[in-house]
Amino acid sequence: MSTQHALLISLIEKPSSGYDLARRFDKSIGYFWHATHQQIYRELGRMAELGWIAADDTAADAEGVEKKGRKKVYRVLPGGRDELVRWVLSPGHGLDQREEILVKLRADAAIGPLGLDKEMARLIALHEVRLETYRGIERKDFSGRLDRRQQIQYALLQRGIRFQEDWLAWGRSLLPLLTVEPGSSD
Repeated sequence: MSTQHALLISLIEKPSSGYDLARRFDKSIGYFWHATHQQIYRELGRMAELGWIAADDTAADAEGVEKKGRKKVYRVLPGGRDELVRWVLSPGHGLDQREEILVKLRADAAIGPLGLDKEMARLIALHEVRLETYRGIERKDFSGRLDRRQQIQYALLQRGIRFQEDWLAWGRSLLPLLTVEPGSSD
């Protein structure tokens, strides 16, 4: 997935200013596709040049209250929707496993032990926080009767929950192998 396609999805869901889009992106797609605010603004400019999005100046907020400064609210144009459909229907590049820890573990296996236990413990803590975030979203947003859009969003969230649970089980089982005992050269 490219950042541009992730942004098109977010803008189709809700036209937004660059600032609002970056904040929303951090709280949704950003859980599985990271982009800095600077990257987001840069990509918005490129997408506008490509004719995928347009920016409308506005002097009012969502409630119609007049604001001091003007801001650009981006919306998807037909060319952007067509590009998103083209990308969605094109074959992917296979399974993508870009976790740096996997490469570090290969190094540890080849020349270690290197003492990756602290890094693994740090990653376990991060995945625990992410899992709790996902479960909080699940409790808050996905109770009761769901329409089709919500069912798909919930399925994505469930995939994220399962990924975090699996990653945590894997990381916890690996942690004892990474702990370096003083004086050990194993």
